[in-house]
Amino acid sequence: MNLDYKQLDWKLIGAALLLSLIGILLIYSAQFDATSETSQNFYMKQMIWVGLALLVFLIVINIPLRMIDFMAYLFYALGLVLLMLVFFVGHAKYGAARWFSLGAINVTPSDIAKLALLIALSRFLAYTKLRTHSLSRLLISVAITFVPVAMVIVQPDLGTSLVFVALLFSLWCWSGMSPFYILLIISPLISLLAAFHWLAWIVYLIILIGFILVLRPGFLPGAFAVSINLFFGILAPIAWNRLADYQKLRILTFLDPGRDPRGAGYQIIQSKIAMGSGGLIGKGYLEGSQSQLKFLPERHTDFIFSVLGEEFGFVGTLIVIGLFAFICYRGIQIAARCRSKFTSYLAWGAMTILLFQFFVNVGMTLGLMPVTGLPLPLLSYGGTSQILSWILIGLLVVADYHWTEY
Repeated sequence: MNLDYKQLDWKLIGAALLLSLIGILLIYSAQFDATSETSQNFYMKQMIWVGLALLVFLIVINIPLRMIDFMAYLFYALGLVLLMLVFFVGHAKYGAARWFSLGAINVTPSDIAKLALLIALSRFLAYTKLRTHSLSRLLISVAITFVPVAMVIVQPDLGTSLVFVALLFSLWCWSGMSPFYILLIISPLISLLAAFHWLAWIVYLIILIGFILVLRPGFLPGAFAVSINLFFGILAPIAWNRLADYQKLRILTFLDPGRDPRGAGYQIIQSKIAMGSGGLIGKGYLEGSQSQLKFLPERHTDFIFSVLGEEFGFVGTLIVIGLFAFICYRGIQIAARCRSKFTSYLAWGAMTILLFQFFVNVGMTLGLMPVTGLPLPLLSYGGTSQILSWILIGLLVVADYHWTEY
């Protein structure tokens, strides 16, 4: 397949490349006064990763979509094998086995699994003959998603598992499932969260029953929805006890960072200080007190957006948000005009992964969401994450190039 490179979406590519370059500058600033030579060289490693990611991007846009379609389930199986292997030969950090350590390089199999699940779900939803709202279609797509979700949760990595779930619900919606059915499906999760306080749970159940009476799905579906919500509500204490200690601490700290300002709440508090102190135009490049004086932890990875907010202020964050918004806008446009269902779902799913991780990471730095460890696509330090982001951009570009194909 010979591509006409002039016909590629260079605006989309340019926006992604600009974000990667901004990321390198922020990583350099975040580790500018680091004491170890390894930390000082993070920005150089990131430059190498961006170069490799661009090479992978070139390979992806030259792969025929039919080959990606044909290899979907094989790639899915490979993703599951890698997730299984990490338990035996993976590198553990912070109590979680999440990486393959290859010398100075750490490979994250969960990032590969995100891509594998995207391709597998896109193929299944595009070619299945089952009706959109049939139970069989629902259960099969849940099963495809549940396997990697379960393996990632056991690592444990709750943040990545949320990406898988968000991808499934997003593709359900894009493939034609009614939003009302999706709300009924996610209601057990809401019940699980509400059940941590008995009054909130009762109020939620009353609202749910009222919603079902208005929707009138029939007696059996309605009774099933209420029953499953009751079950998940009763399950709440058991689920809480099954969480790892650090996961419980993250949730409690999210609800009240001040309960442990020098421990678990330290990250969120310092991130808020960094964001707030940046003001309108920021303190200037390399002038951030929270990052340069090392008050801000994980500043080159999880909290890279806080470095941006402190040094470039509200204006700088708006520029980055605008670039991500443009990528999202183009992703929606591309997915909407693709004639092939598989290509459309692939583009929509790629946009979903990028956008979901962006919202979770930014929400985390602002204290609006618990600390999950999800990196900011294209900006955070990390090789596997950078390559995954550029593969997703590549899928959007190749989907746009071949939008007329069935």
